[in-house]
Amino acid sequence: MTLSMLYGEPRVISAGASILAEALDQQAVPRREVAWRPPLPGTSDALALVLADPRREAANETAVGRLLSARPMLVGVRPARDALGLEPGTFFHAGPPITWERASGPMRGALVGAMLFEGLAPTPEEAERRLASGEGITLDSCHHHRTVGPMAGVVSPSMWMLEVSDAEHGGTAYCSLNEGLGKVLRYGAYGPEVIERLRWMGDVLGPVLQAALERTGPLDLRALVAQALQMGDELHNRNRAATSLMVREMAPAIVDASPGRAAEVLRFVNGNDHFFLNVGMAAAKVGADAARNVPGSSLVVAMARNGTEFGIQVSGLGDRWFTGPAGVPDGLYLGAYGPDDANPDIGDSTITETTGLGGFAMAAAPAIVRFVGGEVSDAVTATTSMYEITMAEHPAYQIPGLGFRGTPVGIDVTLVARTGILPVVNTGIAGRVAGTGQVGAGLVSPPVEAFTAALRALSQS
Repeated sequence: MTLSMLYGEPRVISAGASILAEALDQQAVPRREVAWRPPLPGTSDALALVLADPRREAANETAVGRLLSARPMLVGVRPARDALGLEPGTFFHAGPPITWERASGPMRGALVGAMLFEGLAPTPEEAERRLASGEGITLDSCHHHRTVGPMAGVVSPSMWMLEVSDAEHGGTAYCSLNEGLGKVLRYGAYGPEVIERLRWMGDVLGPVLQAALERTGPLDLRALVAQALQMGDELHNRNRAATSLMVREMAPAIVDASPGRAAEVLRFVNGNDHFFLNVGMAAAKVGADAARNVPGSSLVVAMARNGTEFGIQVSGLGDRWFTGPAGVPDGLYLGAYGPDDANPDIGDSTITETTGLGGFAMAAAPAIVRFVGGEVSDAVTATTSMYEITMAEHPAYQIPGLGFRGTPVGIDVTLVARTGILPVVNTGIAGRVAGTGQVGAGLVSPPVEAFTAALRALSQS
């Protein structure tokens, strides 16, 4: 063996530090590269305990199986006071629980707007005073109430909610209606035009959609999302195909249900390619919730941001949040805006990545790079890297450009710790000053602390 090494052609395997591999390349030495990374710092002991847990393999198979088999159906549109039992003065918001004192500009602006919309304050100044004092005000996370909301994600009693049921496992999830573009509540705007639009949505849009659904019956969202992926959407920041498919399904019923209002409703939806986002978020939420509360499972069932913190929840750890500081996305900015204008990451829309869409499906949507930055190859790389930290490939959500391979789905805390690879998230960027609106879009990574904390908790469970 010694002689063959001295006189034969060397066979080299490279792993780790790239500088050594580059030196071999410069000398034209053939080599095979192994994509090995050290575990996240400080996780070795906890990782060993979790990997040795006899429950883990079966628990993860159960949890991810529930996620993959969920059949989300859009079944209704109802006011939050009826759907969620929301009382006056109670507001739900995106991300982990947060107080007014720690809330970012967009979150504060959205709460002020919700106060004005509900008639709980005559002016923004009075709304801020009441929110700061906590006088008759209750704040809680949307995720605690089977709900998700984009960006600030604020939900108040008079807002109309999309209702999605899981025909396989029986769960229900909710999301507010999408407001459209420009200055909107979800980005922290609360001017008169924002309140007027919310009132129109409550008086016209919600009731018309509900009446149309009564005629069409439940809308199969799993099938719609699967088709939209093959038409160039990734279902987080690109929803053009999904919105069009939904309108195609519902337009005749909208006209039949409300001929006098149909034109303004369809015109509103037509002017907003992101209209389906909120529908898709509720579909993702009901699927992820089906995978919750499996003892021993290391499956991530929620990723969410409140503009201050980024938090995750894990199937085997109940409703506990594991958090770290929310980062500022890296991407493209609108007009004269730049990174100094950006708020840290915000919103529940990362429920799409949690269920194998959004950043995890960017290879299906090469045009997304024109919105979030980068090259088409970056979109493909983003998706392929996510297979390294997920448990499965989705049987229905497939990517044509990868030979109809299923999207990577089922983030495993242990795989994140073992590889050091963090989930890819593509997102809109909110202005840090309340009322600014959207200032750009880009990519962001969750904080490592959230995953290491969850891993330690799993090792003790």
